[in-house]
Amino acid sequence: MHNIHQILKRSNFLFVCWCMLAAFGTYFCMYAFRKPFNTGIYSGYHIGPIDYKIVLIIAQVFGYMISKFLGVKIIGGLKPRNRQKLIIRLILIAEASLLLFGLIPPPYNFPCLFINGLPLGMVWGVIFSYLEGRRFTELLSMGLSTSLIISSGFLKTIYLAIHSWFPFLSEFWLPAIIGLLFLPVFLFCVWMLSAIPPPTEKDICSRAKRLPMNHGDKKMVWKQYRMGLIGIIIVYTLLTMLRDFRDNFSVEIWNELDKNWQDNVFAITESISGLVVLVAVASLSAVKNSITGFWSVILLLFAGIALSGLSTLLFQFHYITPFWWMLLLGTGLFLAYIPIQIALFERIIAIFRVKANAGFFVYTCDSIGYLGSVGLLLYRECFDPSHSWSKVLIHFSYLETAIACVVLLLTALFFNKMIKARKAGPRCYKPAPDPSE
Repeated sequence: MHNIHQILKRSNFLFVCWCMLAAFGTYFCMYAFRKPFNTGIYSGYHIGPIDYKIVLIIAQVFGYMISKFLGVKIIGGLKPRNRQKLIIRLILIAEASLLLFGLIPPPYNFPCLFINGLPLGMVWGVIFSYLEGRRFTELLSMGLSTSLIISSGFLKTIYLAIHSWFPFLSEFWLPAIIGLLFLPVFLFCVWMLSAIPPPTEKDICSRAKRLPMNHGDKKMVWKQYRMGLIGIIIVYTLLTMLRDFRDNFSVEIWNELDKNWQDNVFAITESISGLVVLVAVASLSAVKNSITGFWSVILLLFAGIALSGLSTLLFQFHYITPFWWMLLLGTGLFLAYIPIQIALFERIIAIFRVKANAGFFVYTCDSIGYLGSVGLLLYRECFDPSHSWSKVLIHFSYLETAIACVVLLLTALFFNKMIKARKAGPRCYKPAPDPSE
């Protein structure tokens, strides 16, 4: 391990490639334990008037949401020495729950997916803790971002392929089988993450040292930046709700949009979206000044939100096909969603030099975001079941665009005031060493 540390320290190129590959592989494998089940249809099963697939998705998303609330504390206060053990334990719990999902007969196995979601929501924070606080964190996070975008589509394609090769396999066993196939790759990628050296002095000088946060640190951050953080949370919640709905019910949406759609459409649309977002996010690393970088992120958020609304309008007026709508809608959502996760809080911490880490901010946003996602599912199923999946997607994309643009503008004005008011400090600020490290 020491030799790998030295090699990575000597070559920026190898360091960037190693981090990107490790983050991409680890998060892609995490999705293998989370997403394949929602490709199934589970016809013939209900709980009361609610379709069983809806019950399964709500159960997992509810567990995932609780995981995000837990992550505010656990990830916000995570020490580097505990990262590797934590992430492996989280995945093993998730796989065990999938095995139980196959063993327990339906409709009594839906709590297994609640258990499955509980650990998986914290995996992102552990991975990002290896990457944040560096001069080119946005560049290092490209693997993580790309994985988040394309993994779900590719895993749906893998699920359908395995199901066609082995039609005797039950929909209830396929998620556990796919998880077991990816487990060795996951463990190797975690080893790669553990070989990443800590931030250098130059990284700390450029982006501020990232330290575990206690209750007082979190309270202080909220006191100072409450209004801006609330605005970001609202925007992020809307993006999460729409992104999650589009992803969870993509099979049903495509069945409504085009009866002749092909299995590989998921991999194609998400790959193209991933490439576009990859280029956009990578370009943020070229912006060295933290204030300029912050405003670059805000502009990218506006562009992504606008694209999601405009593409829906063009589709509804028949100017573009269903393929282009799903492609552009997904691209717009990820153009706004990804930069909040890996770039916006990075720049805020670097500008204001607060004792914080990106994991705390992102998990605060995620916890509310997935609460909204559960709410949208329950609303559609309980209060608006007559509307098709695609109609709900259209209506909510308009709502998301209108509200998010207004809230984002107010948030930008708040941070503009804070940036102007901030006192000039030393060029390179280094906090005192943390005795607990």
